[in-house]
Order: sequence, then structure tokens, then C-alpha cells
Amino acid sequence: MTFLDIGFIDILDIFLVAYLFYTLYRLLKGTVAINIFAGILTVWAIWWIVKALDMQLLGTILGQFISLGVLALIIVFQQEIRRFFLLIGSEYFDNINLSLENIFSRFIKKEEISVKVTPIAKACMNMSKKNTGALIVISDKTFLEAYAREGTVLNAETTTALLETIFFKNSPLHDGAVFIIKDKIYAAGCVLPVSESHNKLPQEYGLRHRAALGISEATSAFVITVSEETGKISYFKNGKFFPVIMGNLREIMEKEFKKEDEPEKEKKKKRKIKLSPFIN
Repeated sequence: MTFLDIGFIDILDIFLVAYLFYTLYRLLKGTVAINIFAGILTVWAIWWIVKALDMQLLGTILGQFISLGVLALIIVFQQEIRRFFLLIGSEYFDNINLSLENIFSRFIKKEEISVKVTPIAKACMNMSKKNTGALIVISDKTFLEAYAREGTVLNAETTTALLETIFFKNSPLHDGAVFIIKDKIYAAGCVLPVSESHNKLPQEYGLRHRAALGISEATSAFVITVSEETGKISYFKNGKFFPVIMGNLREIMEKEFKKEDEPEKEKKKKRKIKLSPFIN
């Protein structure tokens, strides 16, 4: 029986289709779009029933609707399609850089540049005490530059004073997000995509937190928010929300980026292993 012959290509085909539907489910879960998608599937099922019953008039009407299905899906789900490609790109290709520097990295000695954890954590703690709202998007990779270009490009050193100045209530850039890429404050006053998910955040959180959730769903960035109403600090990663216990932000960031801007003396101390003399 030939229809039972299943080869490697068939298994691969089933696996890829299953993964595609799983990725679509991740994108649509908790959003209004999941209801629209269910409605489209219902119309498609009704069309098959009508076609099987040979109902000519209704079948023709639904057939015309189905024939335009791909175009309708693109129009209705344009935001979700965009998020789909962003998700694929951020998950699998944000580590790929085709620059000449990376291609010839074996022959070039370069110093690794990491995110400066201490000034960011200190600024967030200070703003939390003053109930100053803040939204900071952080990454040790350069893929965020496409989002950050919509704001005011600064390309400045990451310092506590500068972060607090940007988010000061009378600053013209305080309403937008700050993008920190590696050791630089790349841009400020940036507008972020707002998440359409309704069940991932408590209802008391507003647009700042929903924007943080949106950028974390679309990219692999690490996002920090400081609430203007309560002063509470939260962080977002991979479309998930985590409240920060007071004083733990620095530890969380150190685990995330695995490097810390330590003074050179402390680095040297860690490299030295001192053996105490044996004492009876």
C-alpha cells in the first residue's frame, strides 16, 4: 500500500508544518488576532461542507472569498506577519554578522565590549526612589539599531547621570525609550511597538510596560521599566514579564550579560589564586 510509505522527506515536511503552526500560535496567543484566525478557519470549514453538499450558489460566493484568502490574510494579519519575520530573525539570525570584521575575526584581535551594568542599575534604582518613569532597551548585539534610528541618536557613554537626565520629567526625550547597545546609549526618545497581548500583564500597567512587552516579543532584547506611579522596577525578556525585587537588578543583569564592567584591579585579583600555608 503506497499511501503508507513514509520517508524522511515526509517526516521533515510534517515537522516543518507543525513548527510553523506552533510559531503562529505563539504570535497570536492572547491577542485579538486569534479570534480572527478562528473565524477564517470556520469559514474555510463551512466552504468544504457546502462544496461536499454541492450547494452551487453559496459555494460560489464562499469560493470567491476563499480565492482571495491569501490577500485577505496579508491585509488582516499584516502586524502579525511582520512580528513573525521579526521573531524568526531575532531568534536565529541576530548572532550572525556578515561584516568583514567577523569574517576575518580569526586574524584580528579585538577587545570584547559588553553592556555597562553598574551605571544602568544605579540609574534605575535612583529613578525608582523618585518615581521617575523609565523605559530602557538593552542588548550586547547591534540588531536593535533598526528600531533605535526612529529616535534621537546619541551614541554617548553609558552613565548614571545621563540616563537620569534623559528620563527627567522636563526632558524632551523622557517619554520615549532609550536604546543601549553594548557600552553606548545609542538613542533616546524612541517609539516602540505596543504588545497586543492581554493576558501577560496585570491590568494596572500602562503603555510603557506594554511597549516593553512588545519589543521583547519582537526581539531578544533585555528591557527594563520603572513605573512612574509606583516606582517599581520590572524587566522583560522573550515576551515575558518579571518584577524586580528591590536591589536585585544588578545581579539579574550580570547573569543576563555575563560580563561586568569591573575595575581592572578586581579582575587581576580574581585571576590570582593564593594558597595559604599548611598549618598543623
